Amino acid sequence: MDNREEVREFLTSRRAKISPEQAGLPSGSRRRVPGLRRSEVAALADMSVEYYAKLERGHLAGVSPTVLEAVARVLQLDDAERAHLLNLAQAADGTDVLTRPRRRHAKGQQQVHRSLQWTLDAITAGPAVVCNGRLDILASNRLARAFYTDLFANPADQQNLAHFQFLDPASRRFYPDWDLFADMAVANLHAQAGRTPHDKDLHDLVGELSTRSEEFRTRWGAHNVRRHGTGTKRFHHPTVGELTLAYESLDLAADPGLHMTVYAAEPGSPSEEGLRLLSSLAATEDSTPDVRHTTG
Repeated sequence: MDNREEVREFLTSRRAKISPEQAGLPSGSRRRVPGLRRSEVAALADMSVEYYAKLERGHLAGVSPTVLEAVARVLQLDDAERAHLLNLAQAADGTDVLTRPRRRHAKGQQQVHRSLQWTLDAITAGPAVVCNGRLDILASNRLARAFYTDLFANPADQQNLAHFQFLDPASRRFYPDWDLFADMAVANLHAQAGRTPHDKDLHDLVGELSTRSEEFRTRWGAHNVRRHGTGTKRFHHPTVGELTLAYESLDLAADPGLHMTVYAAEPGSPSEEGLRLLSSLAATEDSTPDVRHTTG
């Protein structure tokens, strides 16, 4: 797959974010574009302007790790952005062939291992889900299905967090910090696009969201990337109200490309009481099937 446009836009957007002062250069005057000039990046990375211009035109095939590291250093890329640049270079080389999906799964074919579902079911104090890089929810525990009640209740959301975020009005209520969640969702999808540039289902998802959501389209054009990790998020559940939850997101060694996210409330907090109430309410209702199916 030709990823030169993605490389070009990513490097250009990162260069525009670094001011001369941040790079240790005089700001000068008569700057027609924000950020560093190509010539300045080339000088700081110890390469010719012509060679850096070639990189920024999208030609990363055959570029050495030393050159990529020099570019990452000058552009002050964080860990997620460095990984994204390496993924783009691997895709340009064709060295990502071992990580490409061997075939596209038909809708509803991918399943998680039974033991993974058992593990999710054993987590009873907080919502827990397993997602792929496209943010499809592949499996969940009972509390997660009660937690994401609007998402699971609406077939149009396709059990996909990005689809819910941008195309379901209920997300505006569920996420008090909607813009933050939107930024995170798009940055995660961008990182996934760098890792798996041949994922047809990801292309379809991005195409749909770009067509139907200006909020998504604007963010996608910013070319920000991020990694899953840890932090705290605020939610407004339609039944139990405000919840402030910590989260941990863990890559699954046995299933490359999948990650488990577990939410927890601070002990003794109103949010912990809210999760207890939600768990009690969920226990009185018929749960949906344990294993979720989606695209692979």
